[in-house]
Amino acid sequence: MALKKIKVLLSQLGIDNHDRGILIVSRALRDAGMEVVYLGGNNTVEQIVRASIQEGVDVVGVSSHGESHLVLAPKLVQCLKEEGLGNVLVILGGLVLEDDIPVMKKAGISEVFTEGAKLDDIVKYIEEKASGKDRVASTR
Repeated sequence: MALKKIKVLLSQLGIDNHDRGILIVSRALRDAGMEVVYLGGNNTVEQIVRASIQEGVDVVGVSSHGESHLVLAPKLVQCLKEEGLGNVLVILGGLVLEDDIPVMKKAGISEVFTEGAKLDDIVKYIEEKASGKDRVASTR
């Protein structure tokens, strides 16, 4: 019996059209055998949550190149929980200040990959964590 592929939804968070990094990550995840759904830029939290539900994803990866992650990433985690998707792994990448990382983790972001993160580290992290053992329990 074949194992189910890890399904990852990727999107820029909020008004953000910087897509070079997220496209590179998308390719690396596909090359590692994951199924990737790429939403593109300028998505609201609600659009990301709706797509996560429709696609039945295991992981949501969002990219931020401004400070919008300080408000939108915690909102994303909360909305996912409210929709019964508290077990979905949420990761953040992009231009994130070191001081923001503990704040993001406290808000429920599983991991933050700043600029210059190695693709192998991102792939390995998702492979290890997407099994469900380290995800937050659903609130529904």
